[in-house]
Amino acid sequence: MAAAAARADGQEKVIAAAKHIVSSLATSKNAAEDMIRILSGFDNRLSTINDLFPASSSSARGGDGEGDGVDVDRSEAELRLEVAQKVVLRWDASDSLLWESSPEEAEEYLAAVDDLIFLADPGTSPSAAAAAEDLVSRAEVALQMAMSRLEEEFRHLMVRNAVPLDSNGLCSSIRRLSLSFASDGGETMEDFESSIDDEHQLQLPPQQQEGSPEDRSGSSLIDDRSLDLIHPEVIADLKAIADKMIWAKYDRELHHVYCSVRRDILDECLSILGIDRMSIEEVQRTEWRMLDDKLKKWIQAMKIVVRALLWGERRLCDQILAASEELRDECFSETTKGCVMQLLNFGDAIAICQRSSEKLFRILDMYEALADVLPDLQALYAGDPKDLLCEEAEGILKRLGDAVKGTLTEFGNAIQKEPSRKPTQGGEIHPMTRYVMNYVKLLVVYNDTLNLLLDDGVCGSDQSHSEGCENRNTNGENLESMTPLGRRMLLIISHLETNLDEKSKVYEDGAMRHIFLMNNILYIVNKVKDSELGKLLGDDWIRKHRSQIRQYATSYLRTSWTKVLSCLKDDGYGSGSSSSVSKVALKEKFKNFNLAFEEIYRVQTTWKVPDPQLREELRISISEKVIPAYRSFMGRFGSQLEGGRHATKYIKYMPDDLEYHLSDLFEGLPGLTPRKKA
Repeated sequence: MAAAAARADGQEKVIAAAKHIVSSLATSKNAAEDMIRILSGFDNRLSTINDLFPASSSSARGGDGEGDGVDVDRSEAELRLEVAQKVVLRWDASDSLLWESSPEEAEEYLAAVDDLIFLADPGTSPSAAAAAEDLVSRAEVALQMAMSRLEEEFRHLMVRNAVPLDSNGLCSSIRRLSLSFASDGGETMEDFESSIDDEHQLQLPPQQQEGSPEDRSGSSLIDDRSLDLIHPEVIADLKAIADKMIWAKYDRELHHVYCSVRRDILDECLSILGIDRMSIEEVQRTEWRMLDDKLKKWIQAMKIVVRALLWGERRLCDQILAASEELRDECFSETTKGCVMQLLNFGDAIAICQRSSEKLFRILDMYEALADVLPDLQALYAGDPKDLLCEEAEGILKRLGDAVKGTLTEFGNAIQKEPSRKPTQGGEIHPMTRYVMNYVKLLVVYNDTLNLLLDDGVCGSDQSHSEGCENRNTNGENLESMTPLGRRMLLIISHLETNLDEKSKVYEDGAMRHIFLMNNILYIVNKVKDSELGKLLGDDWIRKHRSQIRQYATSYLRTSWTKVLSCLKDDGYGSGSSSSVSKVALKEKFKNFNLAFEEIYRVQTTWKVPDPQLREELRISISEKVIPAYRSFMGRFGSQLEGGRHATKYIKYMPDDLEYHLSDLFEGLPGLTPRKKA
């Protein structure tokens, strides 16, 4: 209440002072009216001063004749133009910047611009319409000078107050967003590479030998759409300048300065994120390990640009260019589309590059990153630019998906045709088995994405895929219950098993062939059982393959130990007889047994069964067949040779000695010879 009373009292004093000035200085009616107009132009509180001078006010509204009103309007326009011109010319001759001077001077300049806009548009001002033609022209010239100054001021404010890229502004925000990419776990690149022998890489075409799939990086990006790209305290000044330029119909000039400044800043952001402009030819010529680093940066940049920078640009346009919805959309689209298209073009170049299994994981990451931000792109852009840009993004997303599907198909074909025929030492796990199983284990991390992309049939898009699956799985109903990814994993592993079966034929020793198949199938089963692959393929698949391993074990025992056991058959002689013929036959029996056992020992101690449980189970199975048979044979016929000449030459081993020697089998230790138990 007291404040309001004080304001009213102050206004009365101002009006009283103005009235005194007019009364003292005005020597004629015209002079009084001019003085009234001047004073009311300086302070809006004097707008009612005409009411204090009835005679003057009537003349100001037209007087006795029509011509008088025109003269008064012309005089007012001339006066306002002169005042505005002086302000504009003063700053046009100055090297200083308005918004580096004082708020009062900036306000004075903007007020002068208001007058010039008003005077330069005869369609909005009766006084301007009545004025001479040269007055409008002079106002337009001064307005053009003022717009040039405001454009310069606008550019300076935008550049000077952009959040610094080398301090705690945008750059720190980018680092913070980057660190939010948390790993989803699983095998690391080092784990994968350690599972592959460099000398036994999966023999794909040469261009596919350049790298290995890595672990997947998660996409838990902080959705920070409140990123400040310009210091908030200057937004109001930028908006004030933009409002004047839009009102003066200098929106094209405003569009140009706004877009040129923000475009350069976004280009610098891409550079900070490690995104370079590359043609399709340059991408295709880049060595894979170097390209892989660029792919990782692209995945990160796509999320940061769309989720942080573009939303920040959208908010900036809405704040500064609030006076024109059309200009807001145009400036946002023009400012950002180059940045977005640079990212999309790189993604497109990767999508159409020559396919290789090593690139698949990065392409999957790219697919997921683009799919993740596509709704943001659709929300950010409106009108025709949205249709064009978002259609381009959708097309590239589809091409990345096609690259994923095509690479998987080619990967399966490469497994089928992998030509290496060099046997692994000691029947060990083949490098191809390690490579493929670690590869498909990592694929399961992309379960949702791959199920979406592969949902196009039983096992794939062509009939041969379906037939391959059905041939490998007699229970057709299981295929229908499997996910698309599960069916594709079944197909790839089936290709692997078929190839391993072919590779096993390089072993001349049938027993070693069975050891090789046991080792490799068990490795496959363990990889499936101990990962998400188990859920995809199911318990029935695991049971069948364990049964297959048992069959290989039975075949191994029959192939390897039948000859040894045949030496322990009595063949109907020697039962209690001490004849020399019987002793000779027995000596031959023991001699043959010793030779057969020692040969197996010499060879099979060099064989390798890496899995300790399988190794122990095989030793137990051998012991259960050999030791009882040997003990029984010795119990029946050993006494006939004991005490005789050179008896120990023929009865070299006791049952415990055999048990001791069997514990050396499958250790992969060459050069061992049978020795007595200590």
